Amino acid sequence: MPGDRTVPVGCRLVYPCAVALSPDQFHEHALTVADGERRLPLARMTGWDISPFEQDGLRVAPLRPPVLPEAARHGEDPADCGMCRERDEGIWFNDNWRLARVAGVGVPLVLMLYPRDHHDLADLPDDLAAELGLLTTRIVRHVQALAHISRAHVYRFGDGAAHLHVWFFARPAGQAQLFGSWLVVWDDLLPEYPADIADADADAVADALVASHGGRRSAGTGPAPDRRPA
Repeated sequence: MPGDRTVPVGCRLVYPCAVALSPDQFHEHALTVADGERRLPLARMTGWDISPFEQDGLRVAPLRPPVLPEAARHGEDPADCGMCRERDEGIWFNDNWRLARVAGVGVPLVLMLYPRDHHDLADLPDDLAAELGLLTTRIVRHVQALAHISRAHVYRFGDGAAHLHVWFFARPAGQAQLFGSWLVVWDDLLPEYPADIADADADAVADALVASHGGRRSAGTGPAPDRRPA
């Protein structure tokens, strides 16, 4: 019947079955706009006024062919997962989650939220998924309540580690070049932000989270964890 979007047996998603381009087909499709060195044209976003790079002299790296199977992510085997071993490290935690400050960053504050047990986003139990939504909203609210912070950016990539980790980046007020999706690149370019100020801001967020969501502060006061691959 018209408008019928019944999903055939065997489709995983609630959409009509469709076949995406294979890795080789995707690579070949991308190369249709590349030059003889397999370099794609510069992205439009490199011309934005928030780009950290000037277009003059900038070029795209050659597009490499696909490699399959993909390399295993860190922690695909929970027995080897560093994030599981660090389940009691952080500035705030409850029975399900922990929050930690990420050290060595250029923006005022970067926090990371992890489930304490080994889950990725796609296999997160429904109760933890619901709590993730509440925690994300509350952490953003508390980060944006800090002095001289305009926005909290939230990211989940998942290509580097199999244990779910959600990033919270504090964007400093007034720095218009740091708007939007270039923030993580600017973060790598900026000098390291003073750790004592970041620690104080992280403590303020953690205290506010205890008040809004419950849980407790970390028993330890050890150094913040090193930056992790996305």
